[in-house]
Amino acid sequence: MSVAIENFVKAIYKNKINDVKNTKPGNIAKLLGISNAAATDMAKSLASKNLLNYEKYKALKLTKTGEKLALNVIRKHRLWEAFLHKTFEMSLHEIHREAELLEHETSDFLANKISDYLGNPKFDPHGDPIPNANGEITTIDTSISLSNTKEGKNYIISRLMSDDKEFFDFCALNGLKYGNNVLVTKQFSKNKMTQISINNSTILLNEDFTNIIYVNEIN
Repeated sequence: MSVAIENFVKAIYKNKINDVKNTKPGNIAKLLGISNAAATDMAKSLASKNLLNYEKYKALKLTKTGEKLALNVIRKHRLWEAFLHKTFEMSLHEIHREAELLEHETSDFLANKISDYLGNPKFDPHGDPIPNANGEITTIDTSISLSNTKEGKNYIISRLMSDDKEFFDFCALNGLKYGNNVLVTKQFSKNKMTQISINNSTILLNEDFTNIIYVNEIN
């Protein structure tokens, strides 16, 4: 499959999973930086290949074949992120940038070798689940966004859902890392802000951050 096709089905899958945007061609076009017409043409072409279902003015839906292709690309991306982070200690933004390139040049054989070398990880350094060799995600996501947490509760960071360099730079400076513990000290619901305590420091976050930092409660 071409890079354009792989990126297109991956974008549809991720938009659907993230549940923040629908999967109409216009939204996929914006995500990929292409014109609406190009996205519509691609959708029609992939529908003819049985990779998705296309109806005019409707959200795009991947077929089972299309979803398997998307998950295969995502598997390679996240395995590369895990490898680059472990081997070269690259930042979360750097590993994402490089994995975007490497995912398209990686055979299934090499992906399996990388997975074996890493001990078959279930999650990448951002906390995103890594599909297995059969294109299946076997983990159950019970995490919630920081914006939906309760005051006085302790949580563990389980996912950082972004590809923005400034976001990751901020997280690195403040210890907001996958696997680290945070205490929610105050929810300012009217102003949509959350105050947390981490590494003996107090941080006030707005919803731009709390909506993309996911956590699990520590019982």
